[in-house]
Amino acid sequence: MEWHNSLAFAQDQDINDEFAAFREEFLFPQNNGKDVIYLCGNSLGLQPKAVVEEITKQLSSWQQLGVEGWFNGSDPWLQYHRKLAAPIANIVGAKDSEVTVMSSLTVNLHLLLVSFYKPAKKKYKILMEGGAFPSDQYAIESQVRFHGFDPEDAIIEVFPPEGEYTLRTEDIVAAIEANADDLALVLFSGINYYTGQFFDIETITQAAHERGIPAGFDLAHAVGNVNLKLHDWNVDFACWCSYKYMNSGPGGISGIFVHEQHHRDSTLNRFAGWWGYKLNERFKMTQGFVPEAGAEGWQVSTSPILLMASLHASLQLFERAGSVAKLRQKADRLTAYLEYLINGINKDLGTEQYKIITPAQQSARGSQLSIICKSNGKKIFDKLLDQGVIGDWREPDVIRLAPVPLYNTFTDVYHAAEIMKEAASATA
Repeated sequence: MEWHNSLAFAQDQDINDEFAAFREEFLFPQNNGKDVIYLCGNSLGLQPKAVVEEITKQLSSWQQLGVEGWFNGSDPWLQYHRKLAAPIANIVGAKDSEVTVMSSLTVNLHLLLVSFYKPAKKKYKILMEGGAFPSDQYAIESQVRFHGFDPEDAIIEVFPPEGEYTLRTEDIVAAIEANADDLALVLFSGINYYTGQFFDIETITQAAHERGIPAGFDLAHAVGNVNLKLHDWNVDFACWCSYKYMNSGPGGISGIFVHEQHHRDSTLNRFAGWWGYKLNERFKMTQGFVPEAGAEGWQVSTSPILLMASLHASLQLFERAGSVAKLRQKADRLTAYLEYLINGINKDLGTEQYKIITPAQQSARGSQLSIICKSNGKKIFDKLLDQGVIGDWREPDVIRLAPVPLYNTFTDVYHAAEIMKEAASATA
């Protein structure tokens, strides 16, 4: 597509946007009495207006029914999580039985590692991307220590080639093959939080499976953002948070995926809890854990209904929008337009003030662009905030901006770029 650096062009794109009406479904923070330009959905999505209504419904059930709300009312809480399964399965490319909502992201990662990290004397190592989100690093370090291994020895990290910022798929595959005799697990994120690189999940999974190694993924920055086909890609397990692109609110409920091939595998360990027990016999209160069929069998604790209600409000918007694939088409254009405008800023300034380290290939990224500020980065970021552009800052020099198709516009992107140019000139 031929882009143009003009407000009229951006506004024309918005007029023809099939998702334009969805912007009105969200609440925007204010700056000097105006909606901010919110480009931080990769960290915390905006609040859907319907959240208040959905939570109020459940508060009303609590008020009117008390404990009987678990069994009565329009949405009995005992099976409330199941109404979220189908829309989530659609978002991650899974069968309904392969997903459930539960707990928080890192807790779920630990619970899934109990099942899928099965180290032996020889095969005990975990391969992951270098520079993974710190919580993943801490979780993996503690898991290998729990099993009696030294993280310095048991964790193999794959880093980009010197002078580059992102990983090459062939290097990941080569690392799997080179260490196959020692690997008990391959664990990657779907999208690297820092660079915004969307990893080739299918190829990584296939390479692991060819060597008899399970493959799991942290999809925190991928779910609700990029096209996922977890079932078809034969991914063993995955987990994610829902407060970024899925707009469930700060600390919102997490979710998991477990491929159906593992549902009846009695050799898998679990840290079991009452909520994962077979539903139709749960209230018999008997000893001996019998898991519910499917991913629900990995549940541990009682469902947090109010958190689930918040997520339900957002999932209804995704269902109305159709598919992530359709949203991705708009997101690709928004991100490409932002990329075009940033490159134009550098040209006008006569220097590469802003270096985009996110892959240029659209299939290798989602909605996020990670931008190195060559000078005065924090000052520029603070000026963006002052002017009502909300992105986020990552030390030492990266601004992350993520135009989200459900609520961002081309006009947002145009104005954000104008302010970036002004900020660069003002801090020079």
